[in-house]
Amino acid sequence: MKKLLAVFVAVALVFGLTAPALASTPGEILIWADDNRIEVLDELVHEFEEEFGVPVTLVEKAFGDILDDLAVEAPAGEGPDIFIGAHDWLGELIENGLVEPLDVPGVFYDDFEEVALDAFTYEEDLYGVPYTLESIALIYNRDLVPEPPETFEEFAALVREISAEDDKYGFTMPQPDPYHTYPFITALGGYVFHYDAEEGVYDPTDIGLNNEGAVEGLEMLNELYAEGTVPYADYDTMAGLLTTGDLAMTVGGPWLQPALDEAGIDYGIAPIPTMKGENPRPFVGVHGFMISSFSENRVLAQALLTELVATEDTMYRIYQAEPRPPVHKAAAELVADDEITQGFLASGAEGTPMPDIPEMSAVWGAWEDALSLIFTQEQGVQAAMDDAVEQIKAALE
Repeated sequence: MKKLLAVFVAVALVFGLTAPALASTPGEILIWADDNRIEVLDELVHEFEEEFGVPVTLVEKAFGDILDDLAVEAPAGEGPDIFIGAHDWLGELIENGLVEPLDVPGVFYDDFEEVALDAFTYEEDLYGVPYTLESIALIYNRDLVPEPPETFEEFAALVREISAEDDKYGFTMPQPDPYHTYPFITALGGYVFHYDAEEGVYDPTDIGLNNEGAVEGLEMLNELYAEGTVPYADYDTMAGLLTTGDLAMTVGGPWLQPALDEAGIDYGIAPIPTMKGENPRPFVGVHGFMISSFSENRVLAQALLTELVATEDTMYRIYQAEPRPPVHKAAAELVADDEITQGFLASGAEGTPMPDIPEMSAVWGAWEDALSLIFTQEQGVQAAMDDAVEQIKAALE
């Protein structure tokens, strides 16, 4: 790879390219990154430039703006060579011809968590170098729950016991919220779209939100709502109860850490309790580095990713800049003593990547409405989920 890189360095020197690139330019590299990643990259690209003599320009972009800006600027010749983004952008990126598949050596796959590679794989092609995953897990207050429950039966008994006290709640979670509720759907066999592992694609005509396993899992959870043990609460209410120490358990992600730390809550992270011996599978979001299809330096950009980014040192630096679970195995070992990070990483390793196909946009509204009807006891689980699936199918026609 370094020999190939040297060829591109020679080309860059022949053309005498010295001015910072504001668009993909032969022999130079332009990277779009958000504020958390750009500080780390700023240190690293100087090392890369010194070693290989290839100019690298960084442009800071708000993470939420990258996808839309890429769609406009890349086809106009004003986009980057490399950009960071979420794996569930892939369907749209591929459909619009905006992202380039990677060609990495086989040993590359040994360095990363499987779920992270699966997330960036589309029809057997890898499209990104992942750096972190985002998933939910059981968050528990150690003062109220010294040891987290391992099974749903233990969980339900503990929730009832704590909620029987006048001023405490054993459990609540944001509702109506498909994302947070999904693990209870998947544990016994529910799913959004069926995934064909051999082909590496989702089948949007096969929706499993109302199958037997999905309904059974939701009914087990809804029993706690129906009896009044678990309050129906939105995200802000849940977070408020959690940070005041009045909530024993919830399901949530790393985004709750700052508030919990500031409030001085002694908390732990654990897997979501098993249901009838089966592991719940939360959605997993994976962030990574991708190459634009409009890059003038595709091979050089890939060399930068494999030589500079996909390393233990870089992945650890990215973690230090924002402590989110690193999916590079060696980097994760460096933070083995971080129980919170390891807890979210373990939960994510059991999860399933958020489907990366455009059809996902059609599921959220009907699904959310169904959960509202279920947990407010306005409609039974089977009927509500049947209606939701019919609405999703109609939207996809």
